[in-house]
Amino acid sequence: MRSTTVTIALGTLAAVLAGPAAAQDGGSRLSLHHDERIPDYLTTIQLSAIATIRVPPPPDEGPRFGPLYHSDQAPNYLAAVLPALPPAIDIPAPPPGGPPAVVRGLYLNAWVFGSSRFYDLVALADTTEINTFVIDVKDATGHLTYRSSVPTAMQIGANRMVRAPDARRRIALLEAHGIHPIARIVVARDPLLAKRKPGWAIRHAKGGLWHDGLGEPWVDAYHDSVWTYAADVAAEAVVLGFKEIQFDYVRFPDEPPHRLAGAVYEARRPGESQRTAIRRQVALLKKRIASLGVPFTLDVFGLTTSADDGMGIGQYWDDLVGLADVLLPMVYPSHYPRGAFGIAYPNAEPYAVVRRALEDGLRRSRWVSNAARIRPYLQAFTLRRPRYTAAEVRAQIQAVEDVGLTDWVLWNARGVYPAAALRPSTGALGPGLPVASPNENSR
Repeated sequence: MRSTTVTIALGTLAAVLAGPAAAQDGGSRLSLHHDERIPDYLTTIQLSAIATIRVPPPPDEGPRFGPLYHSDQAPNYLAAVLPALPPAIDIPAPPPGGPPAVVRGLYLNAWVFGSSRFYDLVALADTTEINTFVIDVKDATGHLTYRSSVPTAMQIGANRMVRAPDARRRIALLEAHGIHPIARIVVARDPLLAKRKPGWAIRHAKGGLWHDGLGEPWVDAYHDSVWTYAADVAAEAVVLGFKEIQFDYVRFPDEPPHRLAGAVYEARRPGESQRTAIRRQVALLKKRIASLGVPFTLDVFGLTTSADDGMGIGQYWDDLVGLADVLLPMVYPSHYPRGAFGIAYPNAEPYAVVRRALEDGLRRSRWVSNAARIRPYLQAFTLRRPRYTAAEVRAQIQAVEDVGLTDWVLWNARGVYPAAALRPSTGALGPGLPVASPNENSR
């Protein structure tokens, strides 16, 4: 039996790589908060120190292939190379069919979910406090991650970019590993739907479809059918095995006034404002999926915790926190303008920004009956200086805990997360590394 020598980094395994590229227009528009670019898996991982260790070969017996295997004989590689993790944490298992009592999550875009990288992240969850994956079902391209039977999806060609044809098997694997699967569904930013059903789209005063600064059309958030379609996709996701539905882009476009001047909303009701439209549509969306028996959760701009004017997109914290079961403000420090909260350069102060933003949200939630649980999205990507490492990620997690919250989700468009920022789990399934199926659809 041969022994293998490999070179593995001690300390931080991977630096947080570049995250969503924020689109700006003279400082007058809000940054695009989510980036749907295909992740660059070949980006060089920054290593803090190099050491050579002897890695024993796999056991002679046991399954050679399969989505994952765990064996008492297999070495615990993570423990060997990460000796300085935070103290271990014991997270209770979720009740049958229900969400975990405490949610510690990672975001996976469709490409990551359908690739071999998915198994790496399952292994990461097995050994750390991570117990939830937020997975794109319908992203901002308008395409479905798996082949859908929803009539509208089939009509517009939303099945032409399937990234995870074996989605049901992958979701079943998450259940087997005690990982809570959440389906993320983008609502109003759907260029495919806008092009194929122009009657549902924002029109331009000069004719044709209105386009944002990136050249993409949007559907009209005033139009009821846009939200009905999202509800239909959600129902199918629950049948597939997802245990929670998370709607994103529940808003109007974040564009500067000069660009929005040409936008025409043909579905707008007389006298209806953006605020009343979003409140009405979200309430109807919640009613449509109530029978699914899963939590109803919403992504919102991080600035909504502090802003009082809806920011020109129709999102008001006071409205939505009373409608959702869970509200997820995207409190990314890089997305706050200079001087926010009195901080000269917010991106360099992740703890302070996250704490101040969440304190504002908690203060405003106190006056709302049946207020939603707050589960912030935290920044695990680099956008401008400084580079976000495990230290910056952990600082944000500490801010969440210091204001009395327990739940959070890390966002990185490439699906690359710093293991050194995560506590090891005392309830890990056991040592071992993921082994992809021989039929794995790697990308």
